[in-house]
Amino acid sequence: MDPVVTVGLDGSPESLAAARWAAGQAERRRLTLRLLHAWPMLAPEPTRLPAEVDQNYWAKRLVRNTRAELQDRHPGLTIIGDLVADDAEHALLQAASESEMVVLGSRGLDPVGSYFLGDIGMPVVSRAACPVVLVRAGGPGTERVPPSHDLGGVVVVALKLHGPCDDLLEFAFTSAAALGTPLRVVHGRSLPLHARVPWGVDHELTQGMRKDAHTDLLKVLRPWHEKFPQVIAADTVLLQSPASAVLHAATDAALLVVGRREHRPALAPHLGGVASAAVHHARCPVAVVPHD
Repeated sequence: MDPVVTVGLDGSPESLAAARWAAGQAERRRLTLRLLHAWPMLAPEPTRLPAEVDQNYWAKRLVRNTRAELQDRHPGLTIIGDLVADDAEHALLQAASESEMVVLGSRGLDPVGSYFLGDIGMPVVSRAACPVVLVRAGGPGTERVPPSHDLGGVVVVALKLHGPCDDLLEFAFTSAAALGTPLRVVHGRSLPLHARVPWGVDHELTQGMRKDAHTDLLKVLRPWHEKFPQVIAADTVLLQSPASAVLHAATDAALLVVGRREHRPALAPHLGGVASAAVHHARCPVAVVPHD
């Protein structure tokens, strides 16, 4: 199979927004777009049955109509439809093993519902072999606009500065190059208790923390600047919790990129604090990238 971007379709506004965003990404990256609709009750493919007795009529119509809309907006894009007789979670995880990325719709999350991303989204995000992008309806790149529309914003990537980060930075730089936007590399670092003094914070200590973090970021980013000279990349150090720093930096983002460790302790949450905050609260599309 040619390299593909797979988007999960279920007919919701969120999944249609995800399909529109995925189409733009596939076109920019010169990849095939795969529209995947999975339902365990799909019947074996009938032969020449009229629509009124075809049990798969509505599933076919969903994929067909979505494909027609996207093809009209992206006439040069190769789009394939795929109906799978399987539960959605299993089908998407299988697709992730065959795709460059998987794109899913994410519900509008208010404070009350912020920890209910859906029965499908979170298991796929936490277990997929490739990056998974969550797209909210009405977000950047999901409107009914011509393909030449300038998305604006920046790509933001959250960087911890300890442990492997090559997969994360590869995806972030590639995404910024594809979108034609600058890249903002964000590192959040909480202040230690001894940095706090009665009149505020120890200015000399905080300046030293920022300087050390910038030095470390420059070392990490140097080879990526050389590999992607067309991407304007800047680093930002915020002395606050990493999750708060990333959400603050992503307020004007076209895409937020966060990492997920593939091998976490058995009793640990599937997502770390930064990734969890991003998928539940960021307004822009969020890419969760698995890494060692």
